Amino acid sequence: MRKFSTLVLLWLLFSGCEKVIDFELKEAAAVLSVDARIETDRDPVVVLTSSLNYFSTISAGEVASSIIRNAEVILEEGSRSHRLRRIDQTLPGGLAFSFYTTDDASPSTRIVGEEGKTYRLLIRWEGREYRAVTTIPLLTKTIDSLWWVRPPNDPDTSTRALLRGRVTDPPGFGNYIRYFTRVNSGPFLPGFNSVFDDQFVNNSTIVVDIDRGVDRNNPGSFEDYGFFRRGDTVTVQFSNIDKATFDFWRTVEFNYQSIGNPFSSPPKILGNISNGALGYFGGYANQFSTLVIRR
Repeated sequence: MRKFSTLVLLWLLFSGCEKVIDFELKEAAAVLSVDARIETDRDPVVVLTSSLNYFSTISAGEVASSIIRNAEVILEEGSRSHRLRRIDQTLPGGLAFSFYTTDDASPSTRIVGEEGKTYRLLIRWEGREYRAVTTIPLLTKTIDSLWWVRPPNDPDTSTRALLRGRVTDPPGFGNYIRYFTRVNSGPFLPGFNSVFDDQFVNNSTIVVDIDRGVDRNNPGSFEDYGFFRRGDTVTVQFSNIDKATFDFWRTVEFNYQSIGNPFSSPPKILGNISNGALGYFGGYANQFSTLVIRR
């Protein structure tokens, strides 16, 4: 009984010493965020936004208002230089959207993506300069063939289908890929895990399951994750990318998957924009393969 009383007294003593600590979080200054890419046979696309506060309420209007429209954006390749033009659009719902791309008024300096070439991006905004470099690699890692199978151990074999592909990796390490899928006339969406290296498959041919791409802004996109439907026409965009592009999306996707896990620590997102900006500038060498899944 004495031991019990002692424990109660100790508990009361320490519980009475609790102190509420208030943290005064400072407002962080907005920084430049870059989403830029150049693909084979396509014009560059650069989307610029200012970062939002960590505790901001994210809405479509908040994102639209963060778009930067007063920057100077220049793309360079070799000795060529082209100043990109801002394009303004109105999205469904009346939201204003803007991006930078080729200026049709200066066709003589137009730069289109080509395999094996290196591109430099220069952004001037609010009195500061930001730079990034990317390379569109040669298209050496490819999908040899696509086919579909009925899902094993799944009773719904009349409507669901799994997509498989045979992929050949060339000799030598350092072949990185990112993939997207399009169903019928929908948009190209990246896989939940969309980037892969060749650390364990170097110089080999392997068979892989190709999961259906997901829209991370739409929770319904994760229903029936991985499966396609009988009757779908599926197009796979299989892109060879450089290491900087791989590192960016690898860390972004790992960070996304760790949300809500109390035992994980958020990783640092590895972008390739200088001067403290967020985001990336990436080059893509694309292969497109299409398959009709019969009913």
